[in-house]
Amino acid sequence: MTSERLSTLTSWNADWKGLRVAVLGMSVTGFSVADTLAELGADVLVVTEQADEEYARLLPVIGARLWTGSLASVPAELADFAPEVVVASPGFSPRHPVIAWAQQNDIALWGDVELAWRVRDKVLRADGTPAEWLLITGTNGKTTTTRLAASMLVAGGLRAAPVGNIGTPVLDAVRDPSGFDALVVELSSHQLWYLGLQDSPDPLSPWAAVCLNLADDHLEWHGSFDEYRAAKAHVYDNTRVACVYNKADAATQRMVEDAEVVEGARAIGFDLGVPGPSDLGLVDGIVVDRAFLDDRRTSALELTTVDELASLGLAAPHIVSNVLAAAALARSLDVAPAAIRDALRAFRLDPHRIEVVARHAGITWVDDSKATNPHAAASSLAAYPGAVWVVGGLLKGVDVSELVSGRGAGAKAAIVIGVDRTAVVAAFERHAPAVPVFEVDAAETEEVMAQVVELAAGVARDGDVVLLAPAAASFDQFASYADRGRRFAAAVRERIGTGEPDDHDAAAPNPGEPDSA
Repeated sequence: MTSERLSTLTSWNADWKGLRVAVLGMSVTGFSVADTLAELGADVLVVTEQADEEYARLLPVIGARLWTGSLASVPAELADFAPEVVVASPGFSPRHPVIAWAQQNDIALWGDVELAWRVRDKVLRADGTPAEWLLITGTNGKTTTTRLAASMLVAGGLRAAPVGNIGTPVLDAVRDPSGFDALVVELSSHQLWYLGLQDSPDPLSPWAAVCLNLADDHLEWHGSFDEYRAAKAHVYDNTRVACVYNKADAATQRMVEDAEVVEGARAIGFDLGVPGPSDLGLVDGIVVDRAFLDDRRTSALELTTVDELASLGLAAPHIVSNVLAAAALARSLDVAPAAIRDALRAFRLDPHRIEVVARHAGITWVDDSKATNPHAAASSLAAYPGAVWVVGGLLKGVDVSELVSGRGAGAKAAIVIGVDRTAVVAAFERHAPAVPVFEVDAAETEEVMAQVVELAAGVARDGDVVLLAPAAASFDQFASYADRGRRFAAAVRERIGTGEPDDHDAAAPNPGEPDSA
């Protein structure tokens, strides 16, 4: 009977009353889930190892119950509750004891995104339909592309918002009384794994979707690269109009080829080369669309130029790729080229993404602390070949050997940070022995970046770049990648005694050949 009832729960106006739902985890996403379900009249039990004091205070106010304690095994309170549905926060991996218990007992297992899709009709557009969804995933570039696409839609006159893994839960947007024409939804591989479990008569079916790229990451969560890839591929499931993929990344093209989509959905490619008749790309320094126009076989629409992107600090090859992907999504909803150009002119990258923090004595100091895996760091090194490279941290089970032997071998020097630097140092010894390596052995977080800057200043000369692109997570020494980046910038400015960097005039060189992405 439970499965029959769940199959009817595909609308805000369905009968959710009394449905027993266990919500796993209590963060911003977990609270949005509990709040939504409580508003729908469900019986909600939040199960978490710890809860922020504010959330703990608010849960009984909205009508939900809270249990806190160890989740190393299934708590008796959860088993006794006998949930009909478990809605898990993305941090819960497939091998977590509670997730395994739910699957073994045939309890429906949802993520917050599936719940949001089921109730997406709470606020409708003027034509009586809910907002369209545009999905974005990839190992790197998700947040930048999500912000770019949302900015382009807004510039085109649409009510749009960037939501999901970017920070604003999609459930909050779905319930916003002002409503939207489109939601640009950033999805992590964790969220996509949960979407792959959908068993609904009305599964998520986006207007358009993109996987920007694929490289080793989060292997400790998924268990293997194959599982990670399989999760990412779910972004294209049931796409209705445009499956956007990276022509420079064969894995994304195979995802599109293998995807089960709605008949009529088109494959739209992008890269830094000359585009084909269903692609976006570059022609003589001009960013063009040859996908969304009637005469695409013999003509193209100009969106912007590489020179203009360079003036905005958006010309690093991987950022140009993000611009192309975002433009493809926007063009799928008929956003005019002029609106795309306007959006780009007003756009600024988030902090800690190839951010120039200072220039002094001919040396440029760049904070790309957001480069938390080898693929992202490789993009940074491609933008700044020959840099003094600050690398290391929590590797998350990823091997950096290929990165070091490839892009890393061209570094002027490597300054290695992290509690455990063994794997990084060994990779240089084996694969790039000509690169001078300096280890930062500071035991206290407050001292790490001061040592980094001191070592870098001793190596860098006029015309050099010092690049923080760690290829690793930050949590072994810092609170977050943002904390790591802020400490780097502060240490740079402390040493050289300068203020803010110049405006965007040297954030990255122009993109080179297509394979430079």
